[in-house]
Amino acid sequence: MKVSPKDLKKLEKMGIKTQNIDALRVIIETPSERIVIESPMVTKANVMGQEAITVVGGTTRVETKTEPSVEVNEDDVRFVMEQTGKPEGEVREALKKANGDIAKAILALTEGQGS
Repeated sequence: MKVSPKDLKKLEKMGIKTQNIDALRVIIETPSERIVIESPMVTKANVMGQEAITVVGGTTRVETKTEPSVEVNEDDVRFVMEQTGKPEGEVREALKKANGDIAKAILALTEGQGS
């Protein structure tokens, strides 16, 4: 159901610029899943400087996101434990959340503790 050229002209007279987009798929990512819409009908409209994109139809599937496993280096665990005084389990969790980034893990563990 694409917008017809006749309807496009009517919308333009009202100050609404629209454009059909020949999309193969639309992907919407949430923190826990990906929603994939295959062969959708996509229309972009510009109304007073605001852009709106409408997605209609298509075949939809939902994919559950899996978190990539982060290998935690034992030396990094010991180092962060020494720097923060936090227990091993807490340090490992912080390193996983920080994707192995030592500085981010230390900041996460020490935020709000004051010097």
